[in-house]
Amino acid sequence: MNARLRFGTIALVAALAACSQKAENATTNAVTDIGSDIGNATDNAVDTVGDALSTTPTGQEFADKAAKSDAFEIAAGKLAKTNAESADVKKFAATMIEAHTGSTAKIKAAAAKAMPEIKPDPTLTGDQQSKLDDLAKLKGADFDKAYIDGQVSAHEDALSLMKGYADKGDTPSLKAAAGEIAPVVQKHLDMAKVLKK
Repeated sequence: MNARLRFGTIALVAALAACSQKAENATTNAVTDIGSDIGNATDNAVDTVGDALSTTPTGQEFADKAAKSDAFEIAAGKLAKTNAESADVKKFAATMIEAHTGSTAKIKAAAAKAMPEIKPDPTLTGDQQSKLDDLAKLKGADFDKAYIDGQVSAHEDALSLMKGYADKGDTPSLKAAAGEIAPVVQKHLDMAKVLKK
């Protein structure tokens, strides 16, 4: 009888241990699932905040950014006429002056059609002015490299601005202008990348 009692006790302990292991596994799985759900919710919240922070600019903001971009390109192109060494870089710079003078006119015309009318502000940002000042100190091959590196970066930014506004802009005339300008900016970016190589 004593042996039966011992066997029963051992069986009961083993059964409880098995239940305890299952409960522990279930708890671990539940905690993991909750953690995963919280992680996904956090990721979604971060994405939503990121989308909100990178919203499409208003018509005025877009016109100002486009005008500043054009003004920077024209000023940098003029520097290249005197400071560049490479004939290809000088030719590219002349193309930039002409093209960005044209896009300035296009943005101004589109801004004038907006209701209420928008007046683009071409005043360079502090960062743009600083880049021009640094560029003005260079000559020859050093200038060529710095100018083309800057052109790749500037045209990547401009392309993102134009495509974004053409897609989601709030001012129809500027949205249409951005759509027309974007392929030209893409072409300039491709040209700059070739020169960089």
